[in-house]
Amino acid sequence: MGDQVSVPADQQQLWNGVAGKGWTEAQAVLDAMFAPFEDLLTGILPGDPDGPLLDIGCGTGALTLAAARGTRRCTGIDISEPMLARARERAREQGIAADFIRADAETHRFEPGSHARIISRFGVMFFDDPVRAFANLRGACMAGARMRFAAWRAPAANPFMTTAERAAAPLLPALPKRDPDGPGQFAFADPYKVQAILSQSGWSSIGIAPIDIPCTLPVRELDGYFTRLGLLPLILPSLDAGLRAEVIETVRAAFAPFVDGEQVRFTAACWLVDATA
Repeated sequence: MGDQVSVPADQQQLWNGVAGKGWTEAQAVLDAMFAPFEDLLTGILPGDPDGPLLDIGCGTGALTLAAARGTRRCTGIDISEPMLARARERAREQGIAADFIRADAETHRFEPGSHARIISRFGVMFFDDPVRAFANLRGACMAGARMRFAAWRAPAANPFMTTAERAAAPLLPALPKRDPDGPGQFAFADPYKVQAILSQSGWSSIGIAPIDIPCTLPVRELDGYFTRLGLLPLILPSLDAGLRAEVIETVRAAFAPFVDGEQVRFTAACWLVDATA
């Protein structure tokens, strides 16, 4: 198989390439799968001031659009142009007045004190310098603004999320490896790390609570899920047809414990994080 293939260190390259393409193609499936997070993240919080809302790492826009169905002015920010193009298209289709900007929330020059609420569904774990990023977001908030986001707990608590790479690894010595200390899906697995990041970046009243959210997707969508998302799409295109088919069959079989009739069921083990500016 040749030398080890690595996950692109440049998040711009990753999310405007393979990852952005995969998430855009799987948009409908992912939105349905993660729908239980919408009310958790967009609902009014105690003491929540009225004013504009900012969705960090908004992707294809599901959370931004859900929030914009209320009375708030809502903006989604992301670095992925393919995903933002789909978000804008959906806003037009649904007749929802939401704004989407392509920028890195770590360095973007927000208007100071311009937002009353920040939300994110799995979009804040990819910053190169998370303290700098959350300090920048703090500066974008008015006094008393609230932030709530969901981030994944440890890989061991989320076996569904690592099933594909674990099953494929014996067949693919060059399968990319995750960097536990770098930006990525499980970068916020340690709640003490999250607490320190938010404290150092000027946030207060920090609350970090474990949540376990039941999620489903149709069995018919399973192959598309694991061939478009995660580590496999970084290497599958380089395989010959025979090995590619063997990998897909092996990975599909590994998901058997999660299959229940016509549905795939798993638990998303996450942190629900609250903080105040």
